[in-house]
Amino acid sequence: MNNVSAKPTLKEKIAYALGDAAAGGITWKVMSIAFPLFFTNIFGLTVVDTATLMLVARLFDVVTDPIMGALADRTRSRWGTYRPWLIFGAIPFGLVFALLLLTPDFSSMAAKRIWAYSIYLLMMAVYTAVNVPYGSLLGVMTDDDNEKNKFSSFRMVGAYAMGFVTLLSFPYLQKMVGGSEAHQYAVLGAVLGALAAAMTLVCGLLTKERLQPVRAEKFSFKPFADLVKNKPWVYLTLTGICCNFFNGFRYAVAGYMFTYCIGGDVTFSKLIINYTVFMTFGEVTCMIFGGLSPAFTKLAGSKKKAFIYSALICAVTSIAFFFIPMSPSYMWLMILVVILTSTGIGFYSPLLWSMYADVADYATEKNGTSSTGLIFSSGTMAQKFGSAISGALLTLLLGLVGFSSGSGPDGQAVVTIADGCLPAVQNMIWAIFSVIPAAIALIMVGLIKLYPIEK
Repeated sequence: MNNVSAKPTLKEKIAYALGDAAAGGITWKVMSIAFPLFFTNIFGLTVVDTATLMLVARLFDVVTDPIMGALADRTRSRWGTYRPWLIFGAIPFGLVFALLLLTPDFSSMAAKRIWAYSIYLLMMAVYTAVNVPYGSLLGVMTDDDNEKNKFSSFRMVGAYAMGFVTLLSFPYLQKMVGGSEAHQYAVLGAVLGALAAAMTLVCGLLTKERLQPVRAEKFSFKPFADLVKNKPWVYLTLTGICCNFFNGFRYAVAGYMFTYCIGGDVTFSKLIINYTVFMTFGEVTCMIFGGLSPAFTKLAGSKKKAFIYSALICAVTSIAFFFIPMSPSYMWLMILVVILTSTGIGFYSPLLWSMYADVADYATEKNGTSSTGLIFSSGTMAQKFGSAISGALLTLLLGLVGFSSGSGPDGQAVVTIADGCLPAVQNMIWAIFSVIPAAIALIMVGLIKLYPIEK
């Protein structure tokens, strides 16, 4: 890679942040927190259908993500290597997201399954086509490690800031739209999809690719073979999957927690605290501490140590949450513990992407050609894999303790809990939000200790 232009500007960092504000702060945040609750309680799929849908989508991503990474690495255009995917993918990205939150008036379960599977898989494909090149941009905008950390921090602040706005405003926007929940989700999907498309387009137009990837002369499967031999990539990707398991379980179960453990929305004065607002407190904390991540990394002495300390914070606070009583009276204590957990998430989230850039540099030095897109695609694959598998496991775990869902003769969603099983369902929900993520955080600590790059 060769440096071809000036140092990155503040405007460019903000533009880069908009890319993850769209993908992470809008589309993925809504998908993480609303699914599988949307599919079981609003769309009307069964627990098994919902779990199967997410598992099938992950098998789909295992193929499409690395192919997209390799394809992005070999793209040549007047807009660069990775930016054209954002520029021309922005509108399909927003449009398919809008369709994903639409509930067609189907009375047939077969028709519902076909629609849900088709649109969900299409969303995963479009998300991959935009987000893999977006992540890969970090490897070609600068070769300065401090600048990479800053770009990563801007990215995380953008994602968490937009996530904060999206989740905080969601219940108020629902009330403003009115009508059935299905209608509310459809309208909000269209509005948020348009906003995500605009942000993605701005990111593609205002960022710059300063470094030229060292390309192989012709297509080869060698980069794929090199990848599995790359120890830093193996440990970091496993860590990334665990990071998204950690977040995926918590976000996916939050809606169930408010519905079945706390008894619905909680109102303090005029503040409505539902499951999206509840997680908003974590979003704003992640935004603040994501911005402080470079300083925390310097204080810790390395990215590796900073990551370990952050994961330990997440483990301890998650265990603490389990012992809070399931009562609205303890809502502010729950929020406090969520805030403490989110300090750890805020610290390690930018580190993960900065470390992927280090792995890409390591691979280029070792193998002689760039595989930046391929390596960053694994980060996106880890994100989708962790979030969706956690959602699938969530529905299966709830099914095991007596929770079931489906559609009635009129096509409307129907949810039932077997007689005497409510306490078991509540305890499972509480554990999925606390104990299971704590165990995952400890696994993250063990994996990152094996990560060999010291920066």
